[in-house]
Amino acid sequence: MKFKQSEKLYNKGLENLVGAVNSPVRAFASVGGNPLFIDKAKGSKIKDVDGNRYIDMVLSYGPMILGHRHKKVEKAISKALKNGYSFGASTNAEIKLAKIVCDAFPGMDKVRFVNSGTEAVLSAIRLARAHTGNDKIIKFSGCYHGHMDAMLVAAGSGLATLSLPGSKGVPSLAVENTLIAEYNNLESVKKHIEENSDIAAVILEPVTGNMGVVQPSDAFIKGLRELTKEHGVLLICDEVMTGFRSKFGGAQELIGIEADITCLGKVIGGGFPVGAYGASNEIMENVAPLGGMYQAGTLSGNPIAMAAGISTLTELKRQNPYEKFEKIAGKIETILLEGAKKYNVDLTVNKFGSMINPFFAAEEVKNFTDAQKCDTDKFAVFFWEMIKNGVFLPPSQFESWFLCSALSDKDVENFEKAVDAAMKMVAGK
Repeated sequence: MKFKQSEKLYNKGLENLVGAVNSPVRAFASVGGNPLFIDKAKGSKIKDVDGNRYIDMVLSYGPMILGHRHKKVEKAISKALKNGYSFGASTNAEIKLAKIVCDAFPGMDKVRFVNSGTEAVLSAIRLARAHTGNDKIIKFSGCYHGHMDAMLVAAGSGLATLSLPGSKGVPSLAVENTLIAEYNNLESVKKHIEENSDIAAVILEPVTGNMGVVQPSDAFIKGLRELTKEHGVLLICDEVMTGFRSKFGGAQELIGIEADITCLGKVIGGGFPVGAYGASNEIMENVAPLGGMYQAGTLSGNPIAMAAGISTLTELKRQNPYEKFEKIAGKIETILLEGAKKYNVDLTVNKFGSMINPFFAAEEVKNFTDAQKCDTDKFAVFFWEMIKNGVFLPPSQFESWFLCSALSDKDVENFEKAVDAAMKMVAGK
C-alpha cells in the first residue's frame, strides 16, 4: 500500500496549515508517520488520495451512523441547497429537528442548536451557572468536553487536586472554578461537594469516548445523580458522542439516569457542523431571548445542517439498527480478543452500543488512570498494520471506534483478517 499522494499533500499543507491539519488528532502524532488525506467515501468505505480503500471505523468521529452519503440524506441536502445556504433567520427545519430531538430525550422540553460540541458545552455550563447562581464545575479526568478554557484542565496525581491549565494560553484564572474528579469514583465527587458550597454543575460523558470507551458502574452513575440532586447541583451529560449511538435518544436512559442539561452533536447534524444543548422549560427559560443568559450564533440552525439532521434521524429511527450494532460489536470484540490471545498480546476491549475500542493492557480499564497504563507503542504498530490491511481507525489509543449501519458481513470478515495480521505484527512474529 502506497501513500505518496498523502505525503505530498502533507508537505504542501505544512506551508499554510498548522501542522498541515485543522485538528490535532489528524496529525497522527501518537501513532507516528504522516497523516492520510481522504478523497471520498461511500457507505462503510473511505478512500484516500492514493486510491487506497478502507473499512471506515472513524466515521468522522461518530456522525456518519448511516454510513457515508446515504441516499436519503443526500436527497434532503440537495433539496435544501436549492432554497439557499444560510439566512440568518429562522426556518421551519429548526422546529422539525428540535421536536425530533426533544421527543427522544425524556425531560428535555427545549433545545438550542449551535455549531459544535464545544459550543454546546460552553453554553450548557453558562446556563448551569445562570440557573444556580454558582460558579464552580466538577469534571472528570479523561472526559473531553471541547476546547473551551474552563474544560482544558489536567488533573494532578490526587483525586481532589487544584486545577491546572491543560493547554498553553489558558490562564490559571480561567480554570480556578473547575474541579477535577475521577471517573467511576463517587467519593472524589463527594469530597469536592463537601469542601465547596458554590458548585453549579457536574459534567461528564455518561459513557466516555475520549479516553476510550469506558462505562460507568451502576453504583457510580446512580449515586452521582442522587448526590447532585441532594445538594442542588445540576448534572450535565455530554452526549455529543453517545447521543443516538446506543439507542434512539441518549445513553442516559440505558444507564438509568436523567440529566438536568444534555449536550448533543455528531449524529444530529448528519455530518454537518451541529451541536445542541437542551433541558426542561424551567432551565431553558434562562436562555435569551426568554432569560438573561446570552448565547447567539449567526450560523446556528443552518438550513442545510438542519436538513441533514432531520433526514439522518428520520432514517435512523426507521432502520432502528441498534440490535444489529450490538451483534456486530460483539463479533468485533470476539475477533480482537481471540486475535490477541492467538499471539499472546495483552488486550482488553470495552464497548457500548455502536462504540468500541481495544486497550493494549492486561487489566480492565475503568478510568483515565487505567487507560494511561496502556501500551501506546503496541497500538501504533496495530494501527498501521490495520491501515495497511484496509481498516481506517482513529489514530489514537484513546479514541472510540464507531460502527455504521452500512457495515456488511463481508466487512466484518475483512476486519477479522486485518486483525490477525495486525496482532501478529504487534507480537513481533
